[in-house]
Amino acid sequence: MKWVIAGGGTGGHFFPAMAIAETFKEREAGNEVLFIGTEKGIETRILGGGRFPLRTIQARPLKGISLWGKIVALRSIVPAVREALAILRDFQPHLVLGVGGYASGPTLLAASWLGIPRVIHEQNMIPGMTNQILKAFSQRVFVSFEETKSYFPGRKTRVTGNPVRKEFLSCLKPRPRGDRFTILVFGGSAGAHRINECVMEALNFLEALRPSLRFIHQSGGKDLEAVLEGYRNKGFEALVQPFSERMADQYQASDLVICRAGASTIAELASCGKGSILIPYPYAAHQHQLVNARRLVSLGACRLIEDKDLKGQGLAQAIDHLYRHPEEIGRMEQAIQQLARPRAAEEIVDQCYALLGSLQRVKGERILL
Repeated sequence: MKWVIAGGGTGGHFFPAMAIAETFKEREAGNEVLFIGTEKGIETRILGGGRFPLRTIQARPLKGISLWGKIVALRSIVPAVREALAILRDFQPHLVLGVGGYASGPTLLAASWLGIPRVIHEQNMIPGMTNQILKAFSQRVFVSFEETKSYFPGRKTRVTGNPVRKEFLSCLKPRPRGDRFTILVFGGSAGAHRINECVMEALNFLEALRPSLRFIHQSGGKDLEAVLEGYRNKGFEALVQPFSERMADQYQASDLVICRAGASTIAELASCGKGSILIPYPYAAHQHQLVNARRLVSLGACRLIEDKDLKGQGLAQAIDHLYRHPEEIGRMEQAIQQLARPRAAEEIVDQCYALLGSLQRVKGERILL
């Protein structure tokens, strides 16, 4: 069987898609997956090594840009659909899965035109614009949260959870505690300047804990040198990288995580059972990261610092408190594991197989009639 997975752009869209692709490939020998994305998306960097084939189309964003940018983006939709049509005709997939992101819309529209079965997955609690449009063109909608069902037609919506890659499913295995309290810091696949800057400032107030702390910091490319220099100048032990493809190992090595509150990050934290200080991205559509973080706070699964309140001294105080109260981190770890859906990818693949089977039966009945 052959599937196309369309979308990406950011890790929040792309990494759940990778988990689904890996599960589908493992389901039956000979299964094939083709990704359709854009040249500027994270998928181009991650799939450059040939893990899965990737074709790109010239899709553009419609949100968060100027009026002229919107005009250019609207004019690009028809060429992008044409490109997707050519790719689908060449590959001839049995199903197209949209995961959000710029490439998802044109590809699902092209699949609808060709009569190819279509499904979408929504990672966030509040759906993005692309999936709100594509729900009318899709035969199944998979959502990560029970609360999200109300945004989609009930008869075709299924709550599956947000898939994580298989390496994250082993993070819950016990590990020996190191001699230093390890803090994992990241701001998403491209890093986060605001978090980088605040952590560097927080080091000034953590001098007393310096011999006891170790940082693993994913800085993004732009801030790499500044973050390296910051740890070096203040004498803190730190592993600093612009981006890591071994995030599961880094989650497992950590005692505390400081990060944004995207849906995929929440799913990874739940799968790995990690306590966290969440700093939601303030410009996310519908404030969905803040919604995610507040839900975790209500469960006792994290600490929340809103971006507008983020200061080095306050962050340092939160780190110091959690370092001195490991029982609080233990309660967070227990609480967030309630949200883990380790079979999310398998459920989506199961549902897709069932959908294709039912469509095939309907087609057979029509032929008989």
